[in-house]
Amino acid sequence: MTSPATPNPAAQLLALRISANGGTPNNDRHPAIVARGAIRPSPEDPDGSIRRLFEANAWRGTWTWQVFRYHHYHPDAFEVLGVATGSAVLVIGGEAGRRLEVEAGDVLLLPPGWGHCMLSSSPDFAICGAYPPGQEDYTVRRASEGYDEGVIAQIAAVPLPEMDPVFGKAGKLLDGMK
Repeated sequence: MTSPATPNPAAQLLALRISANGGTPNNDRHPAIVARGAIRPSPEDPDGSIRRLFEANAWRGTWTWQVFRYHHYHPDAFEVLGVATGSAVLVIGGEAGRRLEVEAGDVLLLPPGWGHCMLSSSPDFAICGAYPPGQEDYTVRRASEGYDEGVIAQIAAVPLPEMDPVFGKAGKLLDGMK
């Protein structure tokens, strides 16, 4: 087994604030965080090393796959996404959201309600995801379903995670949400 991916403390953070649009509520309280080159995956086991990093920082329910090709969000969970291999074009924040090109080593931290969708990817694209303790049994809602005040209340009730999924107690990604 290889060691966890290495965090890059010099990674630059981008905090996105996008209003609700196209059936995606996003989150009034917390921005989405994009951290370019925030991790250095192990060349021998890129996805496994990212999952181990998330797990070492008490994030659970890890997986490796893709991002759905439809706009969706999780009203009941924070989600971290770490690109293991390849590259992709994602839209963050709903249909009128921000188009982002991501590549291996990039990390996104999405608060509850933030829409995300994959437009295209390289053939070798793989991304790892994880959730804070107690939020692993999350709900996937399509933007096409819309939302109501109950969903907004559900989003507002989700607590900020105690541990940063990449930097642990140092909390660089979580600090960017405040």
